[in-house]
Amino acid sequence: MKKYIKFIVCFNIFWACFSLTSCEKYLDKADDSIISEKEAFKNFVNFQGYNEELYNCIVNFSNNYWTNSFNWGEDEIPSTAGTFHFVNKIDDGNFWGWQSQSDGWGAGWMDQPDFTTGTSGDRAYRDLWNASWYGLRKVNIGLANMNLMTDATDEERNLIKGQLLFFRGWFHHRLMEYFGGLPYIETVLPSAEPLRLPRLSYHECADKAAADFRAAADLLPVNWDNTVAGRRTLGKNQLRINKIMALAYLGKNYLWAGSPLMNEESTGSATYNVEYCKKAATAFAELLKLTESGETPYKLVDFKDYHLNFYTTGQNWALPGSTEAIFRGPYMSANSSNWGTSKQYTPVIISEGDLKFVPTANYVDNYGMANGLPITDPTKADAESSYDPEYPWKNRDPRFYNDIVYDGVKFVQGSIPDPKEETNRYSNLFTGGSYRNVSSGSRTGYVLRKFIPITANKYDNGYSYGNNLHIYVPYMRLSDVYLMYAESALMGYNSALGKDPTFAKTAADAVNVIRARAGVSPVATKFLGSTNLFLGELRRERAVELAFEGLRFNDLRRWLLLTESPYTLKKSIEFNRAGTFNTTDPTLNRVVNLREVTILERRFTKKHYWLPLKNADVNMYLEFPQNPGW
Repeated sequence: MKKYIKFIVCFNIFWACFSLTSCEKYLDKADDSIISEKEAFKNFVNFQGYNEELYNCIVNFSNNYWTNSFNWGEDEIPSTAGTFHFVNKIDDGNFWGWQSQSDGWGAGWMDQPDFTTGTSGDRAYRDLWNASWYGLRKVNIGLANMNLMTDATDEERNLIKGQLLFFRGWFHHRLMEYFGGLPYIETVLPSAEPLRLPRLSYHECADKAAADFRAAADLLPVNWDNTVAGRRTLGKNQLRINKIMALAYLGKNYLWAGSPLMNEESTGSATYNVEYCKKAATAFAELLKLTESGETPYKLVDFKDYHLNFYTTGQNWALPGSTEAIFRGPYMSANSSNWGTSKQYTPVIISEGDLKFVPTANYVDNYGMANGLPITDPTKADAESSYDPEYPWKNRDPRFYNDIVYDGVKFVQGSIPDPKEETNRYSNLFTGGSYRNVSSGSRTGYVLRKFIPITANKYDNGYSYGNNLHIYVPYMRLSDVYLMYAESALMGYNSALGKDPTFAKTAADAVNVIRARAGVSPVATKFLGSTNLFLGELRRERAVELAFEGLRFNDLRRWLLLTESPYTLKKSIEFNRAGTFNTTDPTLNRVVNLREVTILERRFTKKHYWLPLKNADVNMYLEFPQNPGW
């Protein structure tokens, strides 16, 4: 933080460029390349060139390194081939591991040591910590120079100011999620004076971020293509900050402030804050009324095209997200999304690369039945839900089949030249199966396929350059907004039938919209009469719909569940095959001796709800203290 709050930002302005240029490099340029502040900010084209660099501060967490770790709850566990990712450190309780000083491999996306010297196209030099402080300095310089934008229309000024205000709220919100209340930087801090800004409470920060998000939403259009200024880049404005993005983060900011962890930090009460939840519901309602009216480009993707939220293939490297992704960053080099990410899920016996990330068995249990009912105990039959532990893959939530590879699934679609390897065509995920190598395969009995096509293996070669496989996990999707609205309405109005007064849908309605898209039955009546029972189903719905998208760790934290069993456990599923192996429909394969075995238990304490700040930063001045326990 110290480095990026205090340094003097360079004014090297390019229209529509996405590069983070270091001040050191900039200062080496010839004198005639320096642009005056008056020139830099005078009109929309120049000022937007300045704003463009802020987009490059949006970290691509899903493709930041050769292999990428971004699921840190009880949802995922890596194979034993590598122990250098932050998830390994979290499992050990070493939350210092987010910092570059504790990451010898430089594999993390939260802190990179070479942020200022990275080349413009290198994904590995983007990180949350440095980019946020860098971006905040840049935002406030831009806002301080709005008066220099003299050659511009009101629309152009609104577009510029709206983006700046959004990013000020967004950078603060992202830091707050992990570190709690911080100084809220609203002015250009003098580089020659000592810092004395105190840490605010989470609620104080959230109120300031809300003011920025609200102002941004009021200034920005729903669709840049419908503005005079936006027509200059017609058809290329999907990533530009708009009203929908601002409303989405306004709502998320309020819901997070209303969640038990953040409310406890600010008030001492480890419960939901009703008023913040109501404010969140209002913001989400405003957004959903716009999307449901058809006034925006945003809508849920049909389930048959669900993968377009996360990857495209054979579409000339088209950016994933389709009509559902609300917030994403730019992408420098599409093929680099394919280099390691496309191989980090598939067992090495049919793929490349040793380090794999696999779903834990206990997390997969969240994928209930197609009739909408949960699986209460995966080892026991349940007549009500129709779950049968001898046929555990039968009649499951359709998202289970979309996201998870289970035993017997046909993985290799084409030819396998060596007949001796033919047995690996079907996933051998039973206990002792060929896919179960703990070093380079599945430790848990499951494989993740949500972010890759089934052909992403060395035989079908679905990850080859010629297939244009482009992977990008968005920060926020419209389905997330529906579920956040449901949570806000539930806890704000203390009922599954609670709703914002301005919107027709109840909390239960919002959840059922997402279930209906996937072909899952609505939430059962027995869960609707109790706020706590419905909250359990809502949390399970988030676990399934948003599985492995980098959200679970922060959800467990804000719900104050990170330290509670069973959320501290990571398990495998163990079983033996029985009867005739069905190659046509693997859901009909019978198994016996099914059980779950704990691989590890994470021993967390209260201090683990917030990540530790850098010691160099907390030693700057007394008003910037370390998080409790660290």
